[in-house]
Amino acid sequence: MSFSWTRVGAILHKELRDYRRNRFVIGTMAVTPVLFIIAPMIQLFVANATGDSAYLNTRIGLSLLYMLVIPVSVPAILSAYSVVGEREQGTLEPVLITPIRREEFLIGKALAAFVPTLVIAYIVFGIFLAAAALFAHPVIVSAIYAGTHVLVQLLFTPLLAGWAIWIGIAVSARSTDVRVSQQLSVLGSLPPLIIVALMALNVITVSTALALGLAAALLAFDLLAWRVVAAMFDRERLVTGRHG
Repeated sequence: MSFSWTRVGAILHKELRDYRRNRFVIGTMAVTPVLFIIAPMIQLFVANATGDSAYLNTRIGLSLLYMLVIPVSVPAILSAYSVVGEREQGTLEPVLITPIRREEFLIGKALAAFVPTLVIAYIVFGIFLAAAALFAHPVIVSAIYAGTHVLVQLLFTPLLAGWAIWIGIAVSARSTDVRVSQQLSVLGSLPPLIIVALMALNVITVSTALALGLAAALLAFDLLAWRVVAAMFDRERLVTGRHG
């Protein structure tokens, strides 16, 4: 049976429909962006425009770092629910006994977490840039656009989300409790964010070449994680509830 994007789309549509019915998921997608836009705004408006460039870059990096938590936390929570949540609801077996390939199932689940995350993260980033342009000191606005801050945000948002999603799905496929799955998924999603944090805070001196190189490495890890998750995905175990 060949790979079918139609079946992937069916899984994606089902997931998005299920999200709308789940108050916890809706709450997460609504509250998390609000929480992580407040701190960047505060950092933006209290930053002293008379400081040196290192000071400004650190303050701006810290502001943007808060927003990079969105593509880690939101997809980690959504993807952690993807398998174990369906098992708890009793809807997993009817899906898995259909003629759908595991790759189609996994990509559909991943896209259902990936697409909303990117929409939310980029909207929040756009609000931040608009607020900076309208209300921040011109020196601060120039510092935002002069460095690699925008590049880091645009590059690493989808890559961090991809990492968090595959970690979340892997944990979800092996878990029996939604809350435990979500906690482990968030923890497993943090390591790449630590490196990005060091870049955002100028502990690691960032250049365009370094940012692109680290982005390429994270993309390779994302692709490897996808292969590992696909290889460990055991349809029979999930249907029968057998552990091991």
